[in-house]
Amino acid sequence: MFPIHKRIQSKNSTVISLLPSFRFNFRTFRWTQAMLFAINEINKREDLLPNTDLGYVIYDSCFTISKAVEGTLTYLTGQDEAVPNYRCGDGPPLAALVGAGGSDLSIATARILGLYHFPQVSYSSTCSALESKFQFPTFLRTIPNDKHQSTAIAKMVLHFGWTWVGTIAADDDYGKYGIKDFKEQVEEAGVCISFSETLPKVSSPEDIQRIVQTVVEATAKIIVVFSSDVDLSPLITELLRQNVTNRTWIATEAWVTSALMISLLGGTLGFAVKRASIPGFQRYLLDMDPYTDPLTEEFWETLFNCTLDYGRALRTSKQKARDVNGTLSGEVRGLPDGLCTGCESVAKLNNTYFDVSQLRITYSVYKAVYAVAHALHNLEHCKEGQGPFNGKDCADITDFEPWQVSCVSMSTDVFYYTLVFDWEIYFDKGDVEGFYEIINWQFSSNGEISYVIVGHYNGSAAPEDRMNILNDSIVWNSEPPRSVCSENCQPGTRKGIRQGEPVCCFDCIPCADGEISNTSNARECILCGVDDWSNDAHDACVPKIIEFLAFGEPLGITLIVISAFGALVTISVGVVFIMNVGTPLVKANDALLSFSLLFSLVVTFLCSIFFLGQPQNWSCMTSQVALALGFAFCLSSIMSGYTLLPHCVCVITVNTITRTITELPALLLVGAFYKDIFSFLYTQGIACGVWLIMLPPHSIKNTSAKNIKIILECDEGSVVFICCIFSYDILLALLAFIFAFIARKLEDNFSEGKCITFGMLVFFIVWISFVPAYLSTRGKFMVAVQIFAILASSFGLLTCIFLPKCYILLVKPECNTEEMMRHTQKFQNETGNTE
Repeated sequence: MFPIHKRIQSKNSTVISLLPSFRFNFRTFRWTQAMLFAINEINKREDLLPNTDLGYVIYDSCFTISKAVEGTLTYLTGQDEAVPNYRCGDGPPLAALVGAGGSDLSIATARILGLYHFPQVSYSSTCSALESKFQFPTFLRTIPNDKHQSTAIAKMVLHFGWTWVGTIAADDDYGKYGIKDFKEQVEEAGVCISFSETLPKVSSPEDIQRIVQTVVEATAKIIVVFSSDVDLSPLITELLRQNVTNRTWIATEAWVTSALMISLLGGTLGFAVKRASIPGFQRYLLDMDPYTDPLTEEFWETLFNCTLDYGRALRTSKQKARDVNGTLSGEVRGLPDGLCTGCESVAKLNNTYFDVSQLRITYSVYKAVYAVAHALHNLEHCKEGQGPFNGKDCADITDFEPWQVSCVSMSTDVFYYTLVFDWEIYFDKGDVEGFYEIINWQFSSNGEISYVIVGHYNGSAAPEDRMNILNDSIVWNSEPPRSVCSENCQPGTRKGIRQGEPVCCFDCIPCADGEISNTSNARECILCGVDDWSNDAHDACVPKIIEFLAFGEPLGITLIVISAFGALVTISVGVVFIMNVGTPLVKANDALLSFSLLFSLVVTFLCSIFFLGQPQNWSCMTSQVALALGFAFCLSSIMSGYTLLPHCVCVITVNTITRTITELPALLLVGAFYKDIFSFLYTQGIACGVWLIMLPPHSIKNTSAKNIKIILECDEGSVVFICCIFSYDILLALLAFIFAFIARKLEDNFSEGKCITFGMLVFFIVWISFVPAYLSTRGKFMVAVQIFAILASSFGLLTCIFLPKCYILLVKPECNTEEMMRHTQKFQNETGNTE
């Protein structure tokens, strides 16, 4: 059974008509000749069926299921009007059916033949559904199962990195099962289907236009087609008419070497069953007798556009003469026009029928005939007692049942040899091995399409060795196609799925700070470790920058210089006081308390250095305690009143006695602080000791303040302790300011109360400004702000309290006299007399 004619049905009519352009298929007619050649070859052999001749009957399925079923029933029943379960006919027994062409045709016939246990050997039905022995128990084929081809195409798509492909399938079992197996495999591997169209068996311009529009609008550059050449040709014709040539087509064995597709542009890749040469076949085709049978006559007439029927040719000539002359007066003399002589030279024609360079399906037909012949040969040469039937019986070759042939051909290790290459071919549950040649359509030098083998696929090999493609041998349509919905996401980004679109369509979203992706098409970004951070490209984690205020950096050096300068200036002031210790000014200010204040200022200047460098546990404790005790010592010295007492006293006169008596309680309170200068410092020292024992300050790594940096800083240990300790310093500062403010208007030629008041104002302004500045900075600049506050407040106290004294001692020594201190001494004398 061969699909020699193409019969289609219009959607608008129930009448089936033959279309002249598809009326006769030269390619499939060559298949029939391959069967006849094989039968003649077998009948001449002495080693294969030496005592039996093979006969045949050919049915034309016309590419339609109805005709295939009709032919099958006719074959089984032996009569034109088929009667199921009844055979009316004599002659030799029926052995097998070779056919019926396409997969949908074979499925229809195999269901019927399976009911009768009648063997069927197909040469071109590749649908994977036919492998089911439950549904098709007597079906065999000499062409690979489509599950191998679907796997091969999927591997090819993955091989070239195509992730965005379109599919077109014929509206039959071949197309549906083939494209279904392909989709399952590629989608599992991450490939997405851009579009999926179905070619109707009964095509219409509307359907073809719709599919063409889909192909044009789709962004996929790769299109996989599971269809026969007959079903696909209308679509290809329309695509070429609209100049849609920027696509790469992946062809199946059904159309990869079809003559109907030669107009398709080069670059197509496809899979074809193995090619072979059949010795003597080309000569057999050329030596054809046009009068052999009606089918051959039709072939000859179609090939040479003439008729072998003299009467028909004569009638045609007369009709032409009447159309030209308008009368039938003239007689046609000689041979009428359009009459075939039967001697035309077929060798001079370039026709698909004579093209034996791509014998693939043709060779599959050849093998199918030999498969039946070998099964009959085994049946004929069965030895009694060793047969395959019940009781090891044998069958009679002159009178056997079809199921007996099926039993022999379906046995596990049935194999046969052919004349071509002396190959051994065997069936595995009715299927043969999945071996394909990979074909690339390339333009030859004369502008014609040539089929170039660029690789092969062997489904029986190890998975890693199944496909071999020679990439350098492939000639593409323009350039190597790249078919992706979205370009690969580079390292440093991740795939963001687009809502409502396939997974292959995505956006590349940069990784957030602190996250990386070091592979292409990463689904998620990786979070860096605590001590690491992402680089600028977000493709690697790098160690975070360690930050602290180092001694050697410019800011650290500057602060050290300022601290040292402040300490040196303070020491210099102390040296000046020592050199002038016997002068009235120094005596009036109590030298011991002046030196204690200067010493405390030296401590505050130098303690700022402990804030520099990489924080250690000891440096954290030393810096905080030194700062707390330094300011406590300084403020305690001011609180003791050593500078207030002498200059808070004014001359007792009638005009001022009232104010002096009013201010006397304050002066007595200051005197009380003067007698116990170290009581304040002792209290602060105890508090600091408890702090260091219970919850001491310690160094930590701050990884949360700045993403790209690890800040080495000191942790106070206890917020309660540090608040209490520095609150004590603030209390001392407030008391010192209050007493200085009270004493600022006492009559004195040298108003030290005003100087201390200004000094304390500077102290408060600095530390009040420190709070927002400290809270708004991070890292080493927090330390710098803290050191600046320490130095600024220390310089403020040093300048406001000691600068006026140094000015008198160094610049205005003439003012450093007893007269300058007379009010103080008078007050002291009067106080002594009172006592």
